[in-house]
Amino acid sequence: MKTNLSSQITLTRIPQRYYRPENSFEHSVLTRLEKIPTTIYESVEEGSFAIAREIATQIRKKHEAGELFVLAVPGGRSPLGVYKELVRMHKEEQLSFRNVVVFVEYEFYPLTNPASSNLAQLKEAFFNHVDIASENIYAPNGSMPKDTILDFCQNYEMQMQNLGGVDYMLLGLGVSSNIMFNGAGSTLSVRTHLAVLEGAARKEASRTFQSIENVPTGVITMGIATMMRAKNVILMAWGEDKATIISKTVEGKVTDLTPSTYLQNHLNAKVVVDLSAAEQLTRISHPWLVTSCEWDNKLIRRAIVWLCLLTGKPILKLTNKDYSEHGLGELLVLYGSAYNVNIKIFNDIQHTITGWPGGKPNADDTNRPERATPYPKRVIVFSPHPDDDVISMGGTLRRLCDQHHDVHIAYETSGNIAVEDEEVIRYCEYLRDVCDKYSPNDPAVKDKAEEIIRYLRYEKVENGELEKRDVLFMKGTIRQEEARHGCRYSGVKDENIHFLDLPFYETGMVKKNELSEADVKIVKELITKIKPHQMFVAGDLADPHGTHKVCLDAVLAAIDEVKDEEWMKNCRVWMYCGAWAEWEMDHIEMAVPISPEELRFKRNAILKHQSQAESAPFLGDDERLFWQRAEDRNRATAELYKELGLAAYEAIEAFVQYVPLR
Repeated sequence: MKTNLSSQITLTRIPQRYYRPENSFEHSVLTRLEKIPTTIYESVEEGSFAIAREIATQIRKKHEAGELFVLAVPGGRSPLGVYKELVRMHKEEQLSFRNVVVFVEYEFYPLTNPASSNLAQLKEAFFNHVDIASENIYAPNGSMPKDTILDFCQNYEMQMQNLGGVDYMLLGLGVSSNIMFNGAGSTLSVRTHLAVLEGAARKEASRTFQSIENVPTGVITMGIATMMRAKNVILMAWGEDKATIISKTVEGKVTDLTPSTYLQNHLNAKVVVDLSAAEQLTRISHPWLVTSCEWDNKLIRRAIVWLCLLTGKPILKLTNKDYSEHGLGELLVLYGSAYNVNIKIFNDIQHTITGWPGGKPNADDTNRPERATPYPKRVIVFSPHPDDDVISMGGTLRRLCDQHHDVHIAYETSGNIAVEDEEVIRYCEYLRDVCDKYSPNDPAVKDKAEEIIRYLRYEKVENGELEKRDVLFMKGTIRQEEARHGCRYSGVKDENIHFLDLPFYETGMVKKNELSEADVKIVKELITKIKPHQMFVAGDLADPHGTHKVCLDAVLAAIDEVKDEEWMKNCRVWMYCGAWAEWEMDHIEMAVPISPEELRFKRNAILKHQSQAESAPFLGDDERLFWQRAEDRNRATAELYKELGLAAYEAIEAFVQYVPLR
């Protein structure tokens, strides 16, 4: 079973010489706009292994010299691959940590439950699996008395210096540029201190806890000055949601509004990223500004869209002068004139637009994104959570139903942790009242409802532990019925609604299990039974708690196992973006216009998910509600098509085709 196929999705063919230059001269040309040495790897795994190997090499050197190796480490998701590789090297390559001293970079404060601490997570992921001495692990105490915090912070800095300073500091990077928990406005002089958790930092910390309400009010964190005194700093970032901040960090101006830019003034700092996190660096996103290019259709489309937005002109009004003055003279040499390039790209983008996402029957489909036959098609829409289908492709879903395709919806997870306790109490009170009215002599259901109400109101303690199964059942049922209602409203038949409840999700906690054979088997059985002509999957990886990625990997793994079946060879797989982002214009292969009326229907379908309307715990850094961000995104896509000189629509939903790897 292949469990990480999503990491191998390459929407743009990026020539290796852009991120792995052949020689020093090429490297200096490509990176001339980068102010921090930056190494780009093809995958998270490759980047994590490289960091782990570098740290292991330094540990061994210090060991041979009879010296201590002082390492500062963060929590969070970014370093998990590094820790996993270091543990493997300890077990399989005899890498010893007996000479290693670790300083934990931050701890939440105040903590009511030690199990939720950053230190506890680091022990689980790293410390408990290697031979580091417990007395060599230094960390803030999230339960210390308030009047001791100042002294602790001063002593913490002194302890680092008494050991000769930090040899290596490993850093993650928040999407709002917070380094550890030093956010916008942090100065170069700040050392270890107590910071208030608010705004984006608080939301980012909520990934560690059951909900944002359970996040402690503060965090004891190392400061920018602590970072600048470290002898070596490695900043790592993975995934497309880090691309914008990596671009600002590496190529932007030094400013306290973006604390990560301070690393530009560090003598031994470097950045390690995967291709997704590097996608907005100039050498990856706009290579024509720093080197000669290997032009393909997607890169040409990206360049022309960029040129249109830069000049404020639609495609067909671009001139030879526009190309020459903005680094795109190579295209004039290749195509002879601006007109030839313009008409090529205009037609290319025009052909992405279709009002028939399942294919238009009895029509010439030469330049259409989908085939005319067979008609009607069997379609499966995979939805990671019980609302991603209507949020991300609600307009397209309604079109498919209205155009008489046999549409199935497969909800991959129950989404039960995203239901607030108050919602459960409300439904249990309703259930209790119904039982009083219609079954007063059979108290079993009423007693269970009252038991749940009593537990949630008076007995439950938010400690990060497993939620009660009865509560999870109620929360899952609430989301299931909301999803069923949204499907009916969109035109999907009851018998075509499937709740897969993939096992990886059903932990009762924010932290989920790894993808397993059991998950893939469930998906495989469904697609083998239906034998669809079309599948739609959530293809974005910027989901704030990783569920979309695991769900995508489950579907892709199942597809990989059946890709040689005759029916699968005739099935097209379309990826949609979730609530967090939209495909770049150069990637879009199918664009489905949505009328004002259809957009209203889409909003109503989203609003059927009442438990998620205002209190969903994973809204991320965006304060807009799901229906608002969906409409804004769809309108923005339509506006971009309009700016490029194509037809003006109210809104557009966009898709990218996935071709199974061979």
